Amino acid sequence: MPELPEVEVVRRGLARWVRGRTVTSVEVIDPRSIRRHALGVEDFIGNLEGATVTDVVRRGKFLWLPLEAPGSDDGQELPGVALMAHLGMSGQLLVQDPAVPDEKHLKVRLRLSDSEGMPEELRFVDQRIFGGLFITSLVPTPDGGPGGLGETPLPEIAEEASHIARDPLDPYFDFEAFFRRLHARKTGLKRALLDQGLVSGIGNIYADEALWRAQLHYARPTDTMRRKDALRIVQAATDVMRDSLAAGGTSFDSLYVNVNGDSGYFSRSLNVYGREGQPCRRCSASGLPGIIKREQFMNRSSYTCPVCQPRPRNARL
Repeated sequence: MPELPEVEVVRRGLARWVRGRTVTSVEVIDPRSIRRHALGVEDFIGNLEGATVTDVVRRGKFLWLPLEAPGSDDGQELPGVALMAHLGMSGQLLVQDPAVPDEKHLKVRLRLSDSEGMPEELRFVDQRIFGGLFITSLVPTPDGGPGGLGETPLPEIAEEASHIARDPLDPYFDFEAFFRRLHARKTGLKRALLDQGLVSGIGNIYADEALWRAQLHYARPTDTMRRKDALRIVQAATDVMRDSLAAGGTSFDSLYVNVNGDSGYFSRSLNVYGREGQPCRRCSASGLPGIIKREQFMNRSSYTCPVCQPRPRNARL
């Protein structure tokens, strides 16, 4: 499933190609991809046609496009409405020229107003149909800050994302509040990092990579975390996601691509995830015999180096 860097790559691409353009027509090819829009196809199309995309916003792995009312000339957004995109396991948002043949798993097509030779279609492609599009309400943010990372910060957030915490790349991320809540818990560190109510956007791959960079084991009890340890893991998570962004995200197959259909290549730079049985790069550089180990964790896998990430005696899962 795409994680924060992959969704941020998509957000930046959409902001470049779609922001400020009007939806001229909508074609729902497979209604299953708008099943989360309870009022059905006609209402979905009616909300979009004639509306202008004013921004592209992300919080954690949630992505939404605020809309301006059709025919509005005062710059006011359609009150509390946005197009929500849930990528699921294989959802792709692609900007294409009409001349480009339809993708095999094309589900929804939005035609956009002409803008200086930019591609005229936004296509939602989804092989496994776990993702989808729907119209959602925007609500005030609890802390009064911007709803997420976007081009125009506004104190509104998509209702479905209002329960999740800010992510480490968000300028409004509050480390002190994060540390207090982390320290108050009695659980393992990786389980806490995967809790979107505590900190959003960190998935399984980047949790393992951040823990390796911070030299912390995934079963480290959170109530034993010192402030400097918590700061180290947050900084490591921030660094690994920024490095991934610079590489266009992590792609293991053709299911994750950016808006131009290109794959990311950060998978080539992973230090621990997926490297079971291979030498730890940090330990090898120091002449130590660290070999990456894979363990079962929450119906997933965790990858660690037992030498530079020793398991704590009071481990918690």
